[in-house]
Parts: sequence; structure tokens; C-alpha cells
Amino acid sequence: MSYQTGLSGLSASSSDLDVIGNNIANANTVGFKSGTAEFADMYANSVATATSQQIGIGTKLSEVQQQFSQGTITTTNQALNVAINGNGFYQLSDNGTLVYSRNGVFQLDKNGFITNAQGLKLMGYAASSSGIINTAQTVPLTVPTANIAPQATTSITAGLNLNAQDNIMLGAPIVTPGAGNSAGLTTTGATITNAAAGSNTDNYTINFTSPTTYTVSVNGGPASAAQTYTAGTAITLGNGESITFSGTPATNDSYTVAPNPTAFNQNSSTTYNYSTSTTAYDSLGGSQTVNMYFAKTGSGTWNVYAGPATGTATLIGTANFNSSGTLVSTSQVNTPIANPPTFTATTTLGGFSLSIPTTDGSGTPQNITLNLGATTQYGGKNGVNSLSTNGYAAGQLTSFTVGSDGTLTGNYSNGQTAALGQIVLANFANQNGLVNLGNNEYGQTSASGVAQISTPGSTNHGVLQGGAVENSNVDLTSELVNLITAQRNYQANAQTIKTQQAVDQTLINL
Repeated sequence: MSYQTGLSGLSASSSDLDVIGNNIANANTVGFKSGTAEFADMYANSVATATSQQIGIGTKLSEVQQQFSQGTITTTNQALNVAINGNGFYQLSDNGTLVYSRNGVFQLDKNGFITNAQGLKLMGYAASSSGIINTAQTVPLTVPTANIAPQATTSITAGLNLNAQDNIMLGAPIVTPGAGNSAGLTTTGATITNAAAGSNTDNYTINFTSPTTYTVSVNGGPASAAQTYTAGTAITLGNGESITFSGTPATNDSYTVAPNPTAFNQNSSTTYNYSTSTTAYDSLGGSQTVNMYFAKTGSGTWNVYAGPATGTATLIGTANFNSSGTLVSTSQVNTPIANPPTFTATTTLGGFSLSIPTTDGSGTPQNITLNLGATTQYGGKNGVNSLSTNGYAAGQLTSFTVGSDGTLTGNYSNGQTAALGQIVLANFANQNGLVNLGNNEYGQTSASGVAQISTPGSTNHGVLQGGAVENSNVDLTSELVNLITAQRNYQANAQTIKTQQAVDQTLINL
């Protein structure tokens, strides 16, 4: 036993206490990784024949090994607090020198760069103005504050239901007496008895074959069988209207009854069955409301009108549904609109073209496609099942989030989102080969190997959690037990020196 052995033990125990104390001190340090003191024994040089008689001369600190186990993750709801779940380190730029850290507490500096508390810039992949990530190289990440450019509306997609039981937009039928009618027969006109009946769009001719009989023909077709005429008794036409005559007719007296379409007026809800609207944006981000109107013109047939709320809505086409309520054909009105209008089948079912004027300096007229392909005609209320446009106004950045793959996504005041960049992670073949630089930062060395840069979630790289931090992985309970053990070790080594001193004193006293 020698003083050197005891001194080496004291030195080793002191180092162990230092490591444990450092762990305890950093129990609340974000991203901190605890260390463990590792020791090795020491022997004096000896000849080969004396190997069985070797006596150790103490111990030494072999290394302080970092424990890179996962720390618990705590939610903070701070946008630029980011936690790594799994392997990897953030890559930071210290004036061009790259360092690495697990501390994900970041903020924005005055120039818009994402930095840590020491001002080091977070590295990652930049995004173009259109949100395309450039993975060619890592650069300091910034959060741009410029407005997102507007996008002109080129399409409106609407999935509607038009009520199959709605009334047809018709006024009182037009009644015209024959040219040679006698003066003994009069009528007060035809009356619509069922406004939703499809037969209301038919043309009827009532021809008196004698003073007491008449026939009815529909749309120029053959006459019906002779029926008995009784003055004051209604004659039923189709299943939606009737006409009543007074007086005594002469043979060959006749009357025609024709449908009377209601003239569309966007300012009168009595001239259409249903309307809805949406907002369209021009190339400068200016907005205006586009109104759409639907008027039932027959059984399963609807006129479609559209136009800006501040202008005039015009007929853009017709939509036809089958007996199952499914849209089967659509036609675009030919321009200029004739009287009566003519139509051409649309290229795409439900796809209508319309133009709206603009006055703010953007391109005019603004051409928009109105897609009604998902529209149905069922018995039920008129309503919107889906309605969307593909344009938007200019927007200001309101907030941003970090995704699990490191993508930094900006949220804008116009409801749009765009990628602002992507945080990358660095991994190393030997994490314990990194040199600890303080401030929760590590430096690459030849022992650690080169940094393996990749996006979070790829290969052996962990994923990120935005609005959270990774706590220190120090287990205080274990460290306090280790502290007691290290203290006992220190005391025991001190006792070794005391014992050696007693032995020396005994020799002196001989």
C-alpha cells in the first residue's frame, strides 16, 4: 500500500463527484445529456516472469462518457421550441463554424434568422417563394415576413342540391283565341294548378268540334278523343293547369294555351328558385362576390345564371338531370345571347365558362370555370354540399409551425399555408466522439466521424415535435445515490492514506 495508490483513488473519486455534481446542476438544462465517469486501474511495468505477483498502483479517470438516451418531452406551445424524439442533433452555424446541439429553444433575431440563446443560426434547407424545398445544401433558416402573393381565381367548384319539387319558373299561361272564333265563347284565361308539374311547359290547342264537344292536342300532336263541353266546367290540361270557358262555342272555335316563362331578374327572388355566392380574387388580390342563380324551366331542366354582385348576372347555360336526380348533360349558352338563346354542349359535364369584369388594374375580363359536376336534383331543400375556389388574396404571415419532418410551415391571414424551410438533423457514427463545447453544444471530431445530414424521420434520424422541448435526461434519484457512493469512495481512499501513515509511524517507532 502506498500514498500514490490512495492519492489516485482520491483523485478518481473527486472526478466522479465532479461528474455527478455537473449532472445534478444540469437537471433542468434543456437537451442536456448526463455523463458517467469511467475508470481504469494502473499497474507498474514488470518483467514477464513476475506477472503473477503484480500489485496495482491505483486508478485513473479513463473517460467521461455521455449518455445520449432520450429525455422526456414537455409541451410548451412556443412555436420555435422544437424537441428531437430519437437520434440526431440540430446543426448550428457559429459565424460559419458548424456546431451541434440537442437544445431546441430557438427565437428570431432582428434579421429574421432562427437562432439559439447564444445567437447561433439554425441550419436547414431553404424554401423558394413558391414553397419548394431546396435540399442541395444547408443554409441558415429564416422566417420571411413578406406577404404571400395573391392568386387569381380561375375555377369555382360547387356541389349543390336543387330541389326536384320546386316550382317551374312560369307565369300565367298565355291564352290566344283562334282567328275565326265566334263571339259566343269567352274565357278568363288558364290557371296553373300545380306549379311544379312538368306538363306546364307544353303547348295545348283546344278545338271545338261542335257546340257541345271539344278535342285537345298537345305540342301539335294528334287530337284527343272528343269530350263533352259544359260551360263553366274547368278543362284539365296536362297535370298542372286548367282553363274554363263561358258561353256557347261554334264549330271550329279554338284556343291555344302556351307556357309563359318568367323573365329572370337577379333582384327578384320570384324569378329564380335558388341562389348562392362565393368570393373570386383577381390577379392583384382584389375580391368581388360572384352570384349564381338557378331557375327551374322544366322537369329536370334548370337555367344557370351567374355574374358579379355589383354587375349583371346573365344566362350561362342549362343543366339537365335524369329521373334519379343525377346530372346527365349541361349546355353552354352561345354568345352573343340570341332571343331565344341557343346552346352548345359543354366539353366537361357541369363545366360552364363565365367572365367577370375587373376595375382595379388587373387583367379584365377575368375568365372563370364554374364546375357544377357534383350537383344533384333530389327532392329536398336547395343547398350547398361543397363550395370552393382556387384563388386567394395577398396574405400576411400570422404564425408558423414545425412538422415532424422538420418542415417549417407559415400560416397566412388569407387562409393559405406555405413551406418556409426545413430543419435538418445531423447524426454521427460515434456520438461519444463529439467534443463538448459548453452551452449544450458539441463539435465534430475525427473520433465522432463526419456529420450525417438528413431530414427528420429518415434513415436513423429522429423526428421533431414543434411547440415542445426535450428535458435533461438526468435521473436525480440515481444521481443522488451515486453521490452517496462517490462520497463513501472518497472517504475510503482517504482512509487508505491514513492507514499508510500509521504503518510508516510504526516503522519509525521500531
